[in-house]
Amino acid sequence: MQPWHTSNNTYMLIQQKAGTLGALALNGRLIDWLYLEWYETNKRILRKRTASGMEIAMRFLNENPSLAQDDVLYEDAQSLIAVSILPCEALVIRPRSMYEMASVCYEIGNKHLPLFYDNDSLLVPYEAPLLQVLTAGGFAVTREKRQLLQPLKTTVAPHGSGGTGSSLFSRILQLTNPSANE
Repeated sequence: MQPWHTSNNTYMLIQQKAGTLGALALNGRLIDWLYLEWYETNKRILRKRTASGMEIAMRFLNENPSLAQDDVLYEDAQSLIAVSILPCEALVIRPRSMYEMASVCYEIGNKHLPLFYDNDSLLVPYEAPLLQVLTAGGFAVTREKRQLLQPLKTTVAPHGSGGTGSSLFSRILQLTNPSANE
């Protein structure tokens, strides 16, 4: 990867991932971390500085990068540039049942908010109104500083579509709540 020069500065252009730290041999190479906020991991075009101060320009034009923790963006004989996702304020929801899991997912999905999963917990970036709604609904919610690493990616048909008169949510509720089947 060659450095690019503009009239004022030099930067490295990155157009694809080189692998992951777990799949590459370090062989004594230094890791230069590129710290990203969770919402920057899907940006196709982004300009940032690594921990050592190297300016990089990312331009993923053919696909969504979906950058993840420990993705390697560049490597040479001496060093690697790897992604580190910064912790942020998050709501951590620990559903006590599958019914509660479905209800929480529905509530968050209706607000079109990003949802993450980690160790039997759902995580969503902190929003005070959502905290109030979830707390009022009796869900077990805490506010914590967490890395949002595993996004839940779903595509669901609009509510009530499919001609059957029942949405995906109502079918999940029927499966998880025995009293709804009576």
